[in-house]
Amino acid sequence: MESFRQPSIQGPPADDAPPEDRALRPQRMEEMIGQRAVHERLMIAIDAARKRGESLGHILLDGPPGLGKTTFATCIPRELGTTLQIASGAALAAPKDLLPYLTNAAESSVLFIDEIHRLPIAVEEFLYPAMEDFRIDITLGDGVAARTINMPLRPFTLVGATTRAGLISAPLRDRFVIREHLDYYSPAELAAIVHRSAGKLAMPMDDETADEIAHRSRGTPRLANNRLRWIRDFSTSRADDQMSVGIARTALEMQGIDELGLDGFDRKYLETIQRVFAGGPVGIEAIAHTMSTASDTLEDDVEPYLLRCELIVRTPRGRRLTAKGDEHLGAPPKAGQSKLF
Repeated sequence: MESFRQPSIQGPPADDAPPEDRALRPQRMEEMIGQRAVHERLMIAIDAARKRGESLGHILLDGPPGLGKTTFATCIPRELGTTLQIASGAALAAPKDLLPYLTNAAESSVLFIDEIHRLPIAVEEFLYPAMEDFRIDITLGDGVAARTINMPLRPFTLVGATTRAGLISAPLRDRFVIREHLDYYSPAELAAIVHRSAGKLAMPMDDETADEIAHRSRGTPRLANNRLRWIRDFSTSRADDQMSVGIARTALEMQGIDELGLDGFDRKYLETIQRVFAGGPVGIEAIAHTMSTASDTLEDDVEPYLLRCELIVRTPRGRRLTAKGDEHLGAPPKAGQSKLF
């Protein structure tokens, strides 16, 4: 069980992130860049809970990886001046695994469950009375000798994070008072994040270089920080700690990251559809077999950004390259092909 107490509401979150990653993460809500609508709504709920002296309503955060769900979850208890416990949905295999978190929860504390969609049904059902009535029912013994003990809990806030909200059952989803979706960041927001992270890493950074990194980071702060760390390593090793937009481009191109932020695996996906399947339409399983990878990997990690960039479309007959996708690969649009299809 992971737990930490912050009487001064200061310091890095006690999660599994590397120390440097925790240093780059915002420590308070006002330090966060982007997701302004989500930020404002959460701050209203936090302020109201503080003024009433009540526990904050349960919160569900969903969205693609790397957009700040964990950052929000670790900043919320700092704003409330309370404690935080962190768990993973995949690690909570049975109700007994959840018991230590619930019984150790302090008054108005926060329990953060990452990837909450991976909770088994038995654990979900065990959570229902804990979320609604702040109690749990524990069964002791077996058969006719079995008896149920009703154990009250201190009021707490459950913050759930998921990258696949559709896999959360409706009964669990409806028990969250606040549900927020995190969307991709704009290049301007990412550039501001790059500037801030570069300052924490003691790196020189100009606007043009920050914009270049932002445009190659797929709208995701985590990727922007990862790109920044690689550029810092490249600069230290090959450029005497100098920084310029040319050095940044060279470093990113060495990683195979192009101007849209696509890496080698993304382009291999597009090239497979173009070269092997004549631009599609083609089923995801056929693409996965041709690339010797799992279809889930393509659907979860590759396709969302390609769809967002309008490089591919999903049709009833399968995946298909758009004219923009052909153009990105350097091929002329097909005869009669529209701008999108």
